[in-house]
Amino acid sequence: MAKMNSEQISDGKAEKQEGWRETVKTVVYAVLIALVIRTVAYEPFNIPSGSMLPTLLIGDYVFVSKFPYGYSKHSMPLSPPLFNGRINEAPVVRGDIAVFKLPTDNATDYIKRIIGLPGDRIQVRGGVLHINGKAVKKERVEDFVQQHTNARYGRVRQYRETLPNGRTYLTLDLQPRGMADNTNVYVVPADHYFAMGDNRDDSTDSRFLDHVGFVPAENLVGRAEVIFFSVNGSARIWEIWKWPSAIRFSRFFDGFG
Repeated sequence: MAKMNSEQISDGKAEKQEGWRETVKTVVYAVLIALVIRTVAYEPFNIPSGSMLPTLLIGDYVFVSKFPYGYSKHSMPLSPPLFNGRINEAPVVRGDIAVFKLPTDNATDYIKRIIGLPGDRIQVRGGVLHINGKAVKKERVEDFVQQHTNARYGRVRQYRETLPNGRTYLTLDLQPRGMADNTNVYVVPADHYFAMGDNRDDSTDSRFLDHVGFVPAENLVGRAEVIFFSVNGSARIWEIWKWPSAIRFSRFFDGFG
């Protein structure tokens, strides 16, 4: 039987150590690249609640772009306090669907539609949104039918709103006299925005000052761009045989305009 000498053993150990070093370097580089992409380009988010129905369904997964509004500490994982304000700041377009850190804790991610810009006067009267004293166009369309395993309701009144800049989208009205269907006038402060969920009677948003309130520009994380995956909640992760019927392929690559 052939015997290895000490030089061969040493070479074998060196090769193994070099192999481990290369593996570690590859993993570190991959993590760094992912962090850079997540910070400066796109970050995935999932939709856990129905506050943005019918635009976003429970079980949707969206890519959120980081660059449209510039960058703040909240653009980075864990929001490290490296600087204040925004770098390369750009204004939000009314009607954008934005992810932001909840102003009351600066940690929880919320996704809502930006309705009010700095200086705007926002009010809801009789379930109709008013911006700077003018009613936003609201048209009745066919009912929305909720189809999700964890759906809290089925058929719901649905409306199409059109903002002053022409942006249009669908909203839901669960009840004709919801608790936020008549509000005071909100005057949006400088460097802040007013956000609302499309599911108007089931959304905790800027109308509730103690819970959300006005959103500081610094708290913006990014703009929702496209749905890249969607499931209806009917299959558990291990129920592979149910995946084909649980995945909502028709929602893949839906954008928000």
